[in-house]
Amino acid sequence: MCVKAETPVKSPFILPKQQGSILLEGLIAILIFSMGILAIVGLQASAMKTVSDSQYRLEASYLANRLVANIWTAGPSGIANYGLPGGSSSDLALWLADVKTRLPGAENKAPTVIIDGDATAGFTATVTVFWQSPAETEPHSYTTIAYINSNPTP
Repeated sequence: MCVKAETPVKSPFILPKQQGSILLEGLIAILIFSMGILAIVGLQASAMKTVSDSQYRLEASYLANRLVANIWTAGPSGIANYGLPGGSSSDLALWLADVKTRLPGAENKAPTVIIDGDATAGFTATVTVFWQSPAETEPHSYTTIAYINSNPTP
């Protein structure tokens, strides 16, 4: 009886040139996933910055319009006391303190209030509020302009 020596059979599924390819594919998948996670984190940081900027703009709008309401109620004889710098109204002093409390960096650049006009033609009040976020170098501003006319009493 003659026995033939069998040659080892190579599995068709494992080729010597492809060893480690699954590990490489896994590493590439982890890299792509990590880049996606980093992009989401960057998007979240950008959204947080936008939300804080809009909060400061909302506060500035509220403060400026609150001062305009005080100017309207002052009447023609008291409007001139609201000009900044140099205004002498007690409401103005409280308002300035509130601006410095609510807006970051407001103490670096003071708000301005410009009152133009007279009681006959009407007044124009221009209120500009400044703030500067802690991470930024340039201040932001919000300006509102109000036209104030007094109605003649009959």
